Amino acid sequence: MSNVTNLNQFRKAKARAEKRAQADANAVKFGRSKAERARDEASESAASRHLDGHKITPPKADPTP
Repeated sequence: MSNVTNLNQFRKAKARAEKRAQADANAVKFGRSKAERARDEASESAASRHLDGHKITPPKADPTP
């Protein structure tokens, strides 16, 4: 005689495996490492500082008529 198989456990295990495979695929497709995010944030802030350093403030208007 063979062992009894609980079909609910089998079905749930299969669903978990499929979700895990989909999550792994999404992580490869969309995910970025912490180092990549930090590098991008640092370069973005450096570019912003560089741009702000080159702003020209307009001269104030003379209020006397």
